[in-house]
Amino acid sequence: MAAGNRKERRAAAKTDAKTSGHSTGAALQPTTEMDEAGIEYLLQHPDRSGPKGKTLFDLAEERQRELNKGKPARWNLDNDNTPAGERPFNDGDPIGPLGNAVLYSISLATLHLTFDVVVYSQYREEVIWPEIFQRAGKALPVFFALVYLLHVDTSKRFPILRNVFFLTTSVIAGCYMVYSGNVNGYFHVMKTAPPIGALWVWSVVEMNFAFAFASVLAVFGYLWWNGFEAF
Repeated sequence: MAAGNRKERRAAAKTDAKTSGHSTGAALQPTTEMDEAGIEYLLQHPDRSGPKGKTLFDLAEERQRELNKGKPARWNLDNDNTPAGERPFNDGDPIGPLGNAVLYSISLATLHLTFDVVVYSQYREEVIWPEIFQRAGKALPVFFALVYLLHVDTSKRFPILRNVFFLTTSVIAGCYMVYSGNVNGYFHVMKTAPPIGALWVWSVVEMNFAFAFASVLAVFGYLWWNGFEAF
Protein backbone atom coordinates (compact mmCIF):
# COMPACT_ATOMS: atom_id res chain seq x y z
CA MET A 1 0.00 0.00 0.00
CA ALA A 2 2.87 2.31 0.86
CA ALA A 3 4.55 1.59 -2.48
CA GLY A 4 1.34 2.26 -4.33
CA ASN A 5 0.94 5.53 -2.54
CA ARG A 6 4.50 6.48 -3.49
CA LYS A 7 3.86 5.74 -7.16
CA GLU A 8 0.66 7.69 -7.08
CA ARG A 9 2.36 10.64 -5.51
CA ARG A 10 5.14 10.58 -8.15
CA ALA A 11 2.62 10.42 -10.97
CA ALA A 12 0.64 13.26 -9.48
CA ALA A 13 3.81 15.35 -9.12
CA LYS A 14 4.74 14.78 -12.76
CA THR A 15 1.27 15.74 -13.87
CA ASP A 16 1.41 18.97 -11.80
CA ALA A 17 4.85 19.85 -13.20
CA LYS A 18 3.67 19.45 -16.79
CA THR A 19 0.56 21.46 -16.11
CA SER A 20 2.46 24.28 -14.39
CA GLY A 21 5.10 24.31 -17.14
CA HIS A 22 2.52 24.75 -19.83
CA SER A 23 0.75 27.45 -17.92
CA THR A 24 4.01 29.31 -17.21
CA GLY A 25 5.04 29.20 -20.84
CA ALA A 26 1.69 30.55 -21.87
CA ALA A 27 2.01 33.43 -19.40
CA LEU A 28 5.43 34.50 -20.71
CA GLN A 29 4.57 34.66 -24.38
CA PRO A 30 6.22 37.75 -26.05
CA THR A 31 3.92 40.58 -27.04
CA THR A 32 4.17 43.98 -28.72
CA GLU A 33 1.29 45.47 -26.81
CA MET A 34 1.91 48.08 -24.06
CA ASP A 35 -0.57 49.45 -21.62
CA GLU A 36 -0.93 53.11 -20.59
CA ALA A 37 1.07 52.66 -17.34
CA GLY A 38 4.07 51.33 -19.29
CA ILE A 39 4.00 54.27 -21.71
CA GLU A 40 3.92 56.79 -18.86
CA TYR A 41 6.85 55.03 -17.18
CA LEU A 42 8.98 55.30 -20.33
CA LEU A 43 8.12 58.95 -20.97
CA GLN A 44 8.56 60.29 -17.47
CA HIS A 45 11.62 62.54 -16.79
CA PRO A 46 14.22 61.62 -14.18
CA ASP A 47 14.15 63.47 -10.89
CA ARG A 48 16.89 66.11 -10.95
CA SER A 49 15.70 68.15 -8.00
CA GLY A 50 18.55 66.92 -5.80
CA PRO A 51 18.48 65.18 -2.46
CA LYS A 52 15.30 65.57 -0.44
CA GLY A 53 17.05 65.31 2.93
CA LYS A 54 20.46 66.06 4.45
CA THR A 55 23.52 64.77 2.62
CA LEU A 56 26.61 63.25 4.20
CA PHE A 57 28.40 66.57 3.77
CA ASP A 58 25.65 68.39 5.65
CA LEU A 59 25.77 65.84 8.47
CA ALA A 60 29.58 66.08 8.65
CA GLU A 61 29.42 69.90 8.77
CA GLU A 62 26.85 69.82 11.57
CA ARG A 63 28.99 67.37 13.52
CA GLN A 64 32.06 69.57 13.07
CA ARG A 65 30.17 72.62 14.34
CA GLU A 66 29.13 70.66 17.41
CA LEU A 67 32.74 69.68 18.07
CA ASN A 68 33.96 73.28 17.63
CA LYS A 69 31.46 74.84 20.04
CA GLY A 70 33.68 74.45 23.09
CA LYS A 71 36.90 75.61 21.36
CA PRO A 72 38.35 79.14 21.08
CA ALA A 73 37.40 81.23 18.06
CA ARG A 74 40.89 81.09 16.46
CA TRP A 75 41.96 77.64 17.60
CA ASN A 76 42.42 76.33 14.04
CA LEU A 77 44.38 79.41 12.86
CA ASP A 78 46.95 79.46 15.62
CA ASN A 79 47.99 75.82 15.29
CA ASP A 80 49.64 74.02 12.38
CA ASN A 81 51.67 70.93 11.73
CA THR A 82 54.92 72.78 11.07
CA PRO A 83 57.75 71.70 13.40
CA ALA A 84 59.35 74.36 15.56
CA GLY A 85 62.06 76.32 13.76
CA GLU A 86 60.84 75.49 10.25
CA ARG A 87 58.88 77.57 7.77
CA PRO A 88 55.25 76.55 7.10
CA PHE A 89 54.53 74.87 3.78
CA ASN A 90 52.28 77.67 2.53
CA ASP A 91 54.77 80.41 3.36
CA GLY A 92 55.23 83.01 0.63
CA ASP A 93 59.01 82.44 0.54
CA PRO A 94 59.51 78.73 1.28
CA ILE A 95 63.24 78.49 0.46
CA GLY A 96 64.21 81.50 2.59
CA PRO A 97 66.76 84.26 1.96
CA LEU A 98 69.70 81.84 1.83
CA GLY A 99 68.05 79.69 -0.84
CA ASN A 100 67.11 82.78 -2.83
CA ALA A 101 70.66 84.08 -2.55
CA VAL A 102 72.09 80.84 -3.94
CA LEU A 103 69.53 80.63 -6.75
CA TYR A 104 69.71 84.28 -7.79
CA SER A 105 73.49 84.62 -7.50
CA ILE A 106 74.12 81.62 -9.76
CA SER A 107 71.59 82.94 -12.28
CA LEU A 108 73.08 86.42 -12.20
CA ALA A 109 76.63 85.09 -12.60
CA THR A 110 75.45 83.13 -15.63
CA LEU A 111 73.79 86.28 -16.99
CA HIS A 112 77.03 88.20 -16.36
CA LEU A 113 78.96 85.60 -18.37
CA THR A 114 76.40 85.77 -21.19
CA PHE A 115 76.59 89.56 -21.38
CA ASP A 116 80.38 89.32 -21.45
CA VAL A 117 80.28 87.00 -24.44
CA VAL A 118 77.72 89.20 -26.21
CA VAL A 119 79.85 92.33 -25.77
CA TYR A 120 82.95 90.53 -27.05
CA SER A 121 81.03 89.34 -30.10
CA GLN A 122 79.58 92.80 -30.75
CA TYR A 123 83.01 94.37 -31.00
CA ARG A 124 84.41 91.52 -33.10
CA GLU A 125 86.85 90.61 -30.38
CA GLU A 126 88.11 87.10 -29.74
CA VAL A 127 86.37 85.59 -26.71
CA ILE A 128 88.91 84.96 -23.95
CA TRP A 129 87.10 82.36 -21.86
CA PRO A 130 89.43 82.29 -18.81
CA GLU A 131 88.96 86.04 -18.27
CA ILE A 132 85.18 85.78 -18.75
CA PHE A 133 84.86 82.97 -16.20
CA GLN A 134 87.14 84.83 -13.80
CA ARG A 135 85.02 88.00 -13.94
CA ALA A 136 81.81 85.99 -13.47
CA GLY A 137 83.38 84.23 -10.46
CA LYS A 138 84.32 87.57 -8.89
CA ALA A 139 80.79 88.90 -9.37
CA LEU A 140 79.17 85.79 -7.83
CA PRO A 141 79.83 86.61 -4.12
CA VAL A 142 78.74 90.23 -4.69
CA PHE A 143 75.44 89.07 -6.16
CA PHE A 144 75.04 86.57 -3.32
CA ALA A 145 75.45 89.24 -0.65
CA LEU A 146 73.08 91.69 -2.37
CA VAL A 147 70.34 89.12 -2.87
CA TYR A 148 70.63 87.80 0.67
CA LEU A 149 70.43 91.24 2.28
CA LEU A 150 67.40 92.20 0.19
CA HIS A 151 65.52 88.96 0.88
CA VAL A 152 65.73 88.81 4.66
CA ASP A 153 62.59 89.45 6.67
CA THR A 154 63.76 92.91 7.76
CA SER A 155 63.92 94.25 4.20
CA LYS A 156 60.61 92.64 3.25
CA ARG A 157 58.82 94.49 6.04
CA PHE A 158 59.11 97.66 3.95
CA PRO A 159 57.88 96.67 0.46
CA ILE A 160 57.46 100.26 -0.76
CA LEU A 161 61.01 101.26 0.17
CA ARG A 162 62.27 98.01 -1.32
CA ASN A 163 60.54 98.73 -4.62
CA VAL A 164 61.80 102.32 -4.62
CA PHE A 165 65.35 101.07 -4.09
CA PHE A 166 65.09 98.65 -7.01
CA LEU A 167 63.42 101.32 -9.15
CA THR A 168 66.27 103.74 -8.52
CA THR A 169 68.88 101.05 -9.16
CA SER A 170 67.28 99.89 -12.40
CA VAL A 171 66.87 103.40 -13.78
CA ILE A 172 70.48 104.34 -12.98
CA ALA A 173 71.85 101.06 -14.35
CA GLY A 174 69.70 101.20 -17.50
CA CYS A 175 70.49 104.83 -18.28
CA TYR A 176 74.20 104.26 -17.69
CA MET A 177 74.13 101.26 -20.05
CA VAL A 178 72.59 103.45 -22.74
CA TYR A 179 75.02 106.31 -22.12
CA SER A 180 78.11 104.11 -21.95
CA GLY A 181 77.26 102.23 -25.12
CA ASN A 182 76.86 105.48 -27.07
CA VAL A 183 79.69 107.56 -25.61
CA ASN A 184 82.46 105.41 -24.12
CA GLY A 185 84.94 103.28 -26.01
CA TYR A 186 84.59 99.56 -26.55
CA PHE A 187 87.16 98.62 -23.90
CA HIS A 188 85.25 100.50 -21.18
CA VAL A 189 81.96 99.00 -22.34
CA MET A 190 83.42 95.50 -22.30
CA LYS A 191 84.44 95.93 -18.65
CA THR A 192 81.33 97.62 -17.28
CA ALA A 193 78.39 96.34 -19.34
CA PRO A 194 78.17 92.76 -17.97
CA PRO A 195 77.89 93.57 -14.22
CA ILE A 196 75.69 96.65 -14.74
CA GLY A 197 73.48 94.78 -17.20
CA ALA A 198 73.01 91.90 -14.77
CA LEU A 199 72.20 94.36 -11.98
CA TRP A 200 69.68 96.10 -14.21
CA VAL A 201 67.88 92.88 -15.12
CA TRP A 202 67.80 91.70 -11.50
CA SER A 203 66.36 95.01 -10.29
CA VAL A 204 63.54 94.84 -12.82
CA VAL A 205 62.74 91.23 -11.88
CA GLU A 206 62.58 92.03 -8.16
CA MET A 207 60.11 94.90 -8.50
CA ASN A 208 56.34 94.82 -8.65
CA PHE A 209 54.89 95.20 -12.13
CA ALA A 210 54.01 98.90 -11.77
CA PHE A 211 57.52 99.84 -10.61
CA ALA A 212 59.15 97.65 -13.27
CA PHE A 213 57.03 99.24 -15.99
CA ALA A 214 57.94 102.71 -14.72
CA SER A 215 61.65 101.87 -14.80
CA VAL A 216 61.45 100.64 -18.39
CA LEU A 217 59.60 103.81 -19.43
CA ALA A 218 62.25 105.94 -17.71
CA VAL A 219 65.12 104.24 -19.54
CA PHE A 220 63.39 104.44 -22.92
CA GLY A 221 62.54 108.08 -22.22
CA TYR A 222 66.21 108.79 -21.50
CA LEU A 223 67.19 107.02 -24.72
CA TRP A 224 64.71 109.01 -26.78
CA TRP A 225 65.38 112.38 -25.12
CA ASN A 226 69.12 112.23 -25.75
CA GLY A 227 68.83 110.78 -29.23
CA PHE A 228 70.93 107.74 -28.34
CA GLU A 229 70.81 104.45 -30.14
CA ALA A 230 70.02 101.10 -28.61
CA PHE A 231 72.83 98.67 -29.21
